[in-house]
Amino acid sequence: MASGPKPTGRTRSRLTLRDLAEHAGVSPATVSLVLRKSPLVAEKTRERVVESMRTLGYVYNRGAASLRTQRTHTVGVAINELANPYFAELTAAIERALNRMGYSVFLSNSAEDTARQDQFIDTMREYNADGIIICPAAGTTAKALHRLNKIDMPCVQISRYVRDAKLDFAGNDHRRGMVLTTEHLISLGHRRIAMVGGLDLISTGWERRAGYAEALAAHGIALDEKLIIHTTPTRENGAEAIKALLKLPNPPTAAACFNDVVAFGVMLGLRQLGIEPGRDFAVTGCDDIREAALWSPALTTVAIDTTAMGELAAQMLLDRIADHKAPRRETVLEPTLVVRASSGQPINDRARPARRSAGK
Repeated sequence: MASGPKPTGRTRSRLTLRDLAEHAGVSPATVSLVLRKSPLVAEKTRERVVESMRTLGYVYNRGAASLRTQRTHTVGVAINELANPYFAELTAAIERALNRMGYSVFLSNSAEDTARQDQFIDTMREYNADGIIICPAAGTTAKALHRLNKIDMPCVQISRYVRDAKLDFAGNDHRRGMVLTTEHLISLGHRRIAMVGGLDLISTGWERRAGYAEALAAHGIALDEKLIIHTTPTRENGAEAIKALLKLPNPPTAAACFNDVVAFGVMLGLRQLGIEPGRDFAVTGCDDIREAALWSPALTTVAIDTTAMGELAAQMLLDRIADHKAPRRETVLEPTLVVRASSGQPINDRARPARRSAGK
C-alpha cells in the first residue's frame, strides 16, 4: 500500500521541519531541499512535501533560514529595456534558470537610466540579495560597478559589458554577428550598405559597428560615415533613419540594422515610401527574436541563443556566490546567420521587366 502524508498532533504554531518531514514520510534533509527549491528532488517527492505543507499550514520562514545560512536565495536581475523583445526573452531565460536552481528573482527595468540602476543595486544590498545579474544601462561606468566588489556583492554582466569593470561576463559575439550580416549583403552584390541603429555608449553598439566596418574593409569597400545612423534602437527611429538615408545623392541599396526591432522599423519606413523590403531593398537584423520569422517578409538576422546565455549567466553567478575570490570568467557565445526573405535575391538576379518577343 502506497505511503502518504502521516497525521501529526502538533499545532500550527509549534510545527517544525522534522514534523513536516514525518508527515510527508521523507527525511528532514529532503524537506530542506524542497523548501530551497533544489532541482535534486524528484517531482513526486516534492509534491508530497508541498501537500503536507498545505495540510499542516506550514510556512517556510526564509528570514530565519537566511540567518542560519547567510544566504537569502534571492538574486537581483537588472535589464536595461524590457520593452525590447530580445531582453524580455533573455530575462525569461535567466529567471527560469534561477528558479530551477532554487532562487527567487527581483527584477528591475532600468530603461537605460543609470540612476535607476544604481538605486536597484542599493535596494538589493538592503535586502541582502545573494548576487546580481546586470545588463548595464547606457552610460554605466566602471566606477559605478566597482562598488559591487567593495560591498562584496557577486555580479555577472550579461549581453553587454562595461570596460574595466572586472566582473564576470556572459554574452554573445556581437562583432562577429554584424560581420555575418554585412558579408551576406555584400555576397548579394550590395556595395552601398547602411548601418542603422545603436549607440556608442554601450558595448553592443561599438562591437557591431566594428563588425560592420571589418566586413566592408575585407571586401575593399570604403566606409562612408553618411551611411551610419546612430540612434536609440526603436521601430520609430528605424523608419525615420531609412527615409533620411534614401534622400542621399547616392543612397544605400541595403541596410544592416543594429537589431531586429530597428529592422522592423526600416521595413515599415520603406513601405511608407512605396519600396518593398526584400524585393526592392535588402534588410537584415540582429537577435532573431520570435517575431523575426513571422514578419512579412521574414527577417534575415543573426540568431542569439538567449536561453543558453541566461542559463550560463545564472550558473556563473551561483559559482561566484560560492567562491567570491575565484578567477574572473568571460564566456562569449557564437552567433548564427539565419537567411530569410528580407535580404532578397542577388542584385543581378532580381526581376526585370519581361522583354517582348520578336514579332510582337
